[in-house]
Amino acid sequence: MSSASAHSVTPALIIGAIGIVFGDVGTSPLYALRAVMQTGLDPSLLSDVLGVLSLIFWAIALFKVAGTLSLMGLVGCALFFGDGVITPAISVLSAVEGLELVAPSFEAVVVPLALGILLALFVIQKNGTTRIGRAFGPIMVSWFLVLAALGVHSILQTPEVLVAIDPRYAIELLYRHPLVALAIFGAVFLCVTGGEALYADLGHFGRKAITRGWLLLVWPALLLNYFGQGALLLRDAGAIQNPFFLLAPRELLLPLVCLATAATVIASQAVISGVFSITRQCQQLGLLPRMRIVHSSEEAIGQVYVPFINWMLCVTTLVLVIGFGSSSSLAGAYGVGVSVTMALDSILMLALLGSTTNRYRPALMAVMAFVLLIEIGFIAGNLLKLPDGGWVPLALGILLFFVMVTWRQGRNVLAAKVRRDDFTIAEFQHLIERIQPTAVEKTAVYLASDSTSVPRALVRNVQLNRVLHAQTVLLTVQTAASPRVLTGSRTRMQELLPGVYRIVCTVGFMDHIDVPALMQEARRHFKDLELKGAVYIVGRDDIVTSRRPGMTRIQKALFAFMSRNAEFAGSHFGIPAERILESGRQVEI
Repeated sequence: MSSASAHSVTPALIIGAIGIVFGDVGTSPLYALRAVMQTGLDPSLLSDVLGVLSLIFWAIALFKVAGTLSLMGLVGCALFFGDGVITPAISVLSAVEGLELVAPSFEAVVVPLALGILLALFVIQKNGTTRIGRAFGPIMVSWFLVLAALGVHSILQTPEVLVAIDPRYAIELLYRHPLVALAIFGAVFLCVTGGEALYADLGHFGRKAITRGWLLLVWPALLLNYFGQGALLLRDAGAIQNPFFLLAPRELLLPLVCLATAATVIASQAVISGVFSITRQCQQLGLLPRMRIVHSSEEAIGQVYVPFINWMLCVTTLVLVIGFGSSSSLAGAYGVGVSVTMALDSILMLALLGSTTNRYRPALMAVMAFVLLIEIGFIAGNLLKLPDGGWVPLALGILLFFVMVTWRQGRNVLAAKVRRDDFTIAEFQHLIERIQPTAVEKTAVYLASDSTSVPRALVRNVQLNRVLHAQTVLLTVQTAASPRVLTGSRTRMQELLPGVYRIVCTVGFMDHIDVPALMQEARRHFKDLELKGAVYIVGRDDIVTSRRPGMTRIQKALFAFMSRNAEFAGSHFGIPAERILESGRQVEI
């Protein structure tokens, strides 16, 4: 869906936003309230239940209304990957656990069934999300309506629970339980996870569609369901074993488990698709090596499938399900990375506001500072989960951060090494005058990472083969800091020498790179550019490690491994294999 902001906000657009954006937060009622009460609170005590509901009410209000998140930072991306593997595991497990209430004998099949559902989910990723995506909206709308209905039915039986919107109950709860206040904060955070989808899907649906979907359905449904669960606990403290499913009449349990499973699969699908999208953007920004990316939709360029990431997520998620065994155990591992990411986003937002001249800047900065203060409390609460599994997403995030830093540092070291052998335009002109190469009546396009020098592949071709194509193009593809760059304004062309041209193409970090298409776009500036039968020449260096300073031995070995196994540049840039000529040499780092 392209640039939804340019279109009117239709019911279909709002339903689509509900289906894609709010899957994660929409399935949190399955496990969040139970996790909060298990921090040491008494579900039979009115003040504890009302205090928890008050915390949940204000946490959701603050973070979903005030939060506009960005995941483009290096640390944020790494932590997003770390927590991204937990969402499918905890969501699907919590839904399937409802079978235990249908019949106790089903307890033995919960983990195997969850594993089967997750494995099937990862297997179908290669087929793309277009078809299943059409069903996301209606299913999630049904899910939120059921959440609201279950909550209203329970609240009508115990209406006094509604007084929990008073923030004094939250303050009193933390005052009475100072020793577990941080643990309570960390558990309450489960209610507000999924906010990262607001930024990721803003360009697909637009701010108005997402806001209306949230205010008209998602927010009321969540609050009604949480308050309904609280009302149930006031009537029966024993319902803490699974307060969500016990809201429903026994005869409706099985249909509710099926709907919950569908909702958690959708929430998991949204997170998996988000990981694919973030992988592609990190790759565009030079934070990860080139990987094979399959575009699963001809209509929606943002729908991509990354095989390596898919199976890495699959294995990690299945291991988590087997290792933790229940959603209650996984709740301890959830939220560490997301809470840190949200705080980083608030810091970035404060820095952005500090550089603007908006007359409302002081008020906006005050609001963001207040939000950041609460986020720091959430971080502190989530850090208490480290011994209970919180170290898992943190460890995964640190590992990915190390990979990203190594790749970026290695690229910089490699660029500095090979730059010494690059020729300036003046040096290349002198080389041509000295060698007098034979002119070949064809077009050759040399891919060059540096837009200021002459690539080594061209220099070596002239030096060794004494050949220069009649039309020689030095093509550099740059990635802008913006998601998209308008077609028609992406290319600029310059004639360096007779028959030698430099073309610089700028694409957004969410744009699909198609070099032949960019070359056709360049013809608008230079009508005589002959592209029929053009050959594309790409460089590919073989990395050899040494004892030179600059990187650790582990980093050098890791960088060399990633370089050897990176996707071939021709495939990455959308160049047909039959039109590629590869040129390379060994480079010692």
